[in-house]
Amino acid sequence: MKVSKILGVLCLLVTCVSSNAATSPNVTISVDATAAPRKIFHATLQIPATPGDLTLYYPKWIPGEHAPDGPVVDLTGLFFKANGQTLKWRRDLLDGFTIHVEVPQGVREVQADLDFLSPATFEGGFSAGSSATAKLAVISWNQVLLYPKGYKSDEINYTASLKIPDGWKFGTPLPIASQSGNEIHFAPVSLTTLVDSPVITGEFLKVVPLAQDPPTEMDIAADSAAALEPPQAVWDHYKSLVDQAQKLFGAHHYRDYHFLYTLSDHVAHFGLEHHESDDSRVDERALVDDTSRKLSAGLLPHEYAHSWNGKYRRPAGLATPDYQQAMQDDLLWVYEGLTNYLGFVLTARSGLLSANQDRDDLALTAAQLDHLPGRQWRNLQDTADAAPQLYFTPQAWYSWRRGTDFYNEDTLNWLWVDVIIRQQSKGKKSIDDFCHLFHGAPSTGPALKTYTFDDVVSALNQVVSYDWRGFWTERLTNHGPGAPLGGIEGSGWKLIYDENPSEMLSSSAGMYHFVPAGFSIGLNLRDDGGIADAIEGETAAKAGIGPGMKVVAVNGRRFSPEILRDAIKAAKNSATPIDLLVENADYYKTYKLDYHGGEMYPHLVRDESKPDLLSDILKTK
Repeated sequence: MKVSKILGVLCLLVTCVSSNAATSPNVTISVDATAAPRKIFHATLQIPATPGDLTLYYPKWIPGEHAPDGPVVDLTGLFFKANGQTLKWRRDLLDGFTIHVEVPQGVREVQADLDFLSPATFEGGFSAGSSATAKLAVISWNQVLLYPKGYKSDEINYTASLKIPDGWKFGTPLPIASQSGNEIHFAPVSLTTLVDSPVITGEFLKVVPLAQDPPTEMDIAADSAAALEPPQAVWDHYKSLVDQAQKLFGAHHYRDYHFLYTLSDHVAHFGLEHHESDDSRVDERALVDDTSRKLSAGLLPHEYAHSWNGKYRRPAGLATPDYQQAMQDDLLWVYEGLTNYLGFVLTARSGLLSANQDRDDLALTAAQLDHLPGRQWRNLQDTADAAPQLYFTPQAWYSWRRGTDFYNEDTLNWLWVDVIIRQQSKGKKSIDDFCHLFHGAPSTGPALKTYTFDDVVSALNQVVSYDWRGFWTERLTNHGPGAPLGGIEGSGWKLIYDENPSEMLSSSAGMYHFVPAGFSIGLNLRDDGGIADAIEGETAAKAGIGPGMKVVAVNGRRFSPEILRDAIKAAKNSATPIDLLVENADYYKTYKLDYHGGEMYPHLVRDESKPDLLSDILKTK
C-alpha cells in the first residue's frame, strides 16, 4: 500500500466523486475475494431505490475492449433484498444485461448479492478471461457490480471495500481510505473511476518503484517467487520506459501510475489500458526468461501509451456516458493504431528491445500484411468498424477474413506519417511534436478530451502542412495490393526475404509452437501439423488445402517442422513438387505443391540511397 494513496484521498474526494452529490446515487459495494483460488468472487451492494421498478445494468461495453463483451454469463447467485424481504426480479427480454427489480412501498435501499465466476480454465476474452489462480487474482470491478439506470457513470458514486486471502498483497490505482488485515476500504469514487481501477492481488507480489514525479510503480503478481527476480537491467529498462514516455508526450494525465503485471501460465494473456494503470497478463517467466521477455517486450509500452492516447485523448464515439450505450469504433486507427506505433517506438527507446530486434518485429508486421489477401475486399476502415466482431474471430481463414488489423497496419501507416513530418520539416519535427500538441501540456490528473477525424487532421497540419485528409482517406479505404510500405521505404529501409529466419521470428515460432511457412508455401500451421490458415491465392490454397486440416507427412515421411523446412529447401533446386499427406476429418489425401522458391523469411535492410530516419526514430531521447 502506498502512503501517497492515503494522503491523496482528500484530493480524490474533490476531483473524482461527482459534484452533483445531492441527486447522484451513492452505492456501497463490498467484494469478498477470499475464495479467489476457487475462481469465485462474492459481492454485496447497497443501492438507493424508490418503490416501483428499479432498473439495473450489468456493464456491457467495457472501455478498452471495444465490444459488448461484459461477461454477464458469469454473473450468478443473484438475490435482491429489502426490509427483510427477498424481492422479485426479471431479466429484460430485449437486453440480457438489464435487470428489473420490483421494489415495494417503504423501501429506500435495495441490497444486491451476486457471485462472479472467473473462468476455471485457461481462456481468452480480455478481462472476462481466466483471471485467478491458486496464488493470484485480478479483480475487475465491472464484473462484480450493477448500477442504476438514469445516470451517467460519472454521476454515480461508489464506496468500495475488498477482502483478499490472508497473506496476499495487492496493488491498484484506486485511492485507499484504510486497511485492516486483509480488508481494504477505498475512498468514494465515481463509477467511471472504479471501473477504471482494477486490483491485482497475490501471495507473490512485488512492488518496484520506477519514478517519483509523478509516482510510478510496477505491481507484479506471479505464480512463484522466482518469477519476480529478473536481472536488474530489466527494472532499469522499465524506468527508462517511464522517462522516454514523459519525453515523448511532454506531460502526463494521471496522479500516479501503476503497471499491474500478472505473470502466470493459467490466466488469459492480453493487455488492457486504464487511466492510471494497465492490466497486462503474460506467461509466468516473462520477466526472467530471455525469449519470453523479448516476445512480450512491447506490451507495457503499448498499454502505458494508452494513458495519453485512448484514455486522455479519446474518439468522441468511444466516450459513452455509461457502459450500456454502444461504442463507435471507427477511429480505432488512432486509438489503437497510433498507440501501437508509439509502443513500437518506446520499446526501442527504452531498451526493452534493441533497435535490431524492433526492426525484426516491424519486418514481420510488414510481411504478414503483404501476404493478406483479405485486403482485396475489406479495407482498413472496415476492420475498425467491425472490431466488436473481429476481436473474437478464430484464427482459421484469418488471411481472407482479416482481423483487428488497425493495430499492425497502422503501425506502418503512423510510421509513414512520422517520416512525412520529418521530410516536410527537413528534420526539424517528428511524431513527437504531434504527441506534445495532441496529448501533452498541461499535466493533469485523469481527464477526458475527445476528438474527431477532423481534429486529428487539424493537429497534424499544425505540426506540418500536408494533405493529411487525403493521406488518411487513402490509407483507410485502399485495397492494396500489398502492405503500405511507404513509411519503411521513406525511412531508408527495404523489406526483403531470405532463407534465414530472424531472431524474433525464430523465438516466436519456438515459444508459440508454429511453423512460419506462410511466406513460402502459404501455410500457417502449428508444429504438430495442424493448419491454422491457408492463404488464399498462395500455393497451398491453390492445391486445395484449407484451415482445419492437418499435415501428416511430407514427401512420404512423418511430418515435423524440420522435415517440412528441409523439403521446402530441397524443392528450390528441383522440379519435383512437394508432396503433403493431409488429414481432413478422417480422410487422407496427398497434395502436390508446385513451389520452388525456397524458404522465405522477412527482414529490413538499409537502402543506402536514402537517409536513415528509422534509426533516429528508435533512438533513446
